[in-house]
Amino acid sequence: MNLEPMNLEPMNVQPMNVQPMNVQPINSKTIASSSQKNTADFNQTLPLHIATLTCVRAGKAMPFTREEMSAIDKAPINAPVAVDFMGLTTDEQADRRHHGGPLKAVHQLATATYDKINAEFSLKVRVGTLGENLTTEAVNGLLEMTEATVCIGDVFQYGQDEIIDGNGGDSVQLRIVQPRRPCYKINDQIGQFTKVPNIASWVSKQGIAGWYFQVVRDGTISANLPVYLIERPYPFATLEKLWQLSHSKEKFDAKVIEPWLAIECLEESWKKVLAKKIKQG
Repeated sequence: MNLEPMNLEPMNVQPMNVQPMNVQPINSKTIASSSQKNTADFNQTLPLHIATLTCVRAGKAMPFTREEMSAIDKAPINAPVAVDFMGLTTDEQADRRHHGGPLKAVHQLATATYDKINAEFSLKVRVGTLGENLTTEAVNGLLEMTEATVCIGDVFQYGQDEIIDGNGGDSVQLRIVQPRRPCYKINDQIGQFTKVPNIASWVSKQGIAGWYFQVVRDGTISANLPVYLIERPYPFATLEKLWQLSHSKEKFDAKVIEPWLAIECLEESWKKVLAKKIKQG
């Protein structure tokens, strides 16, 4: 499989110190207000038709940088593809220690991440470059699916609404269980064509790396399917808020952290990080 050029054209890129821009100070008040403000449009009667699935992508492991293999460069799939507990059946992960598995079965990334990267670093990184499987577009005047609008525990159905309440049909149901942690392969992927410094670190500080799904119901998935939010058990638990809490230098009262530790589906490594944020004494 040949690796196609990724349309990463630098536009007068200058050396820069990779620091987050316009990030509000992280404290208890900003964490509370940001989540409350940004999830309002999704906190409605469910099921709620929130988006259209515009693209499904899968990749094959192939030679990458540092004499390693990677499947980060994923190509659009034009036909329906089966999804089981491990993810898209045609998708591969070269490093199964850090990628893939039931708690990282499917990856979704907001297109806004590319807008932010391109604006910050004067690039033209195309959607699909950073390894995501799913891309969506908002409908009905609702907000886009981003780290500010989706929550840990949210279950989304990718498929027709008439089978939401039934057990049949081929629609896929996916639950968000953790954010994605950016790794050096993002740097290597973009760095093949540019000399921009540590983008992975910048993406991590911004908290815009996307999220991983656990598969709730097997089925088939394809572009142009409607996307429904069908369960929201933890409306306080936006990914934006999780990033803020986990990366804050501040310690928090137990009442702030303990609700997160009670989220059964939240991946354990994130719970360990949050537990260390509780004030002692």
